[in-house]
Amino acid sequence: MAKVDVVDLSGKKVGSVELADAVFAPEQVNEALLWEAVKHYRASLRQGTHKTKSRTEVAGSGKKLWKQKGTGRARIGSVRSPLWRHGYTVHGPVPRSYDYPFPRKKLLGALRAALAAKLADGKLTVVDSLEIKEGKTKLYFEALNRLGVSRTALLVENGKTLSQGLLRGARNLQGVELVLNNEVHPYDLLRYDMAIFSKAAIETLTEVLEKSASKRKAHAGADKEAA
Repeated sequence: MAKVDVVDLSGKKVGSVELADAVFAPEQVNEALLWEAVKHYRASLRQGTHKTKSRTEVAGSGKKLWKQKGTGRARIGSVRSPLWRHGYTVHGPVPRSYDYPFPRKKLLGALRAALAAKLADGKLTVVDSLEIKEGKTKLYFEALNRLGVSRTALLVENGKTLSQGLLRGARNLQGVELVLNNEVHPYDLLRYDMAIFSKAAIETLTEVLEKSASKRKAHAGADKEAA
C-alpha cells in the first residue's frame, strides 16, 4: 500500500494515510477507459437544442409559381423548395439528447484510473480537514497557496462533514471547484491540476472503490473457472 502524508491547511504534516493498491497502484491507470469516461461526460453536457425548419414550418404559399413547361425556366413546385434561399432544410438537425448509458463498473474503473494517475503525478494532496472557522475566501486562497496550488484545484470533501463555511469560502475562488466524494467524476480529476481531499473523503471513496475492484476480480475469477 502507498502511504501519503496528511497535512493541515498550513502545509504542516500531521499524520499519514495508507492508500489501497487496488485503487492507487500505477497499473490501475487505464487511458482508454479514461477517454471513454470523459467522452460520455462531455456528451451528457451537450444541450442538443439545434433545430432547422422542416417543409411544414417554412412560411410561404404552396402554389406552383409558373407552369411546368414553356417558360424556359427550371421547373419549380413551391417557393419553399430547399434549393431556394429561405427554403426548408432537408434532413436537418432536430433537438435530441446526446447522453447514452455508461456502465457503473466502467465509471468506477475510470475513477480508480484517474486517482492513480493523480497520485503518480504528485498532484494528489490529503489534508486532515478543509474546514476554516471563519469560512472566508481570503483565508482559503492563502491556504491553497501554502498547499502549493499554482493553477487550478479540485477540493473533495466528505458529504457528512460539509459545512456552510467551506461552501462560502471556496465558491468564489477562480479555478477552484468543491465537490463531494460521492459526486467526484474522472473528468473533474483530469480537468483540474491538483486534487485536494480531506482525510474523511479519501478514506470513504477508497473503501467504495476497493470493494468494487474486489468484486470485479471475483467475477473475473469465476468466469475463468467456468471457461
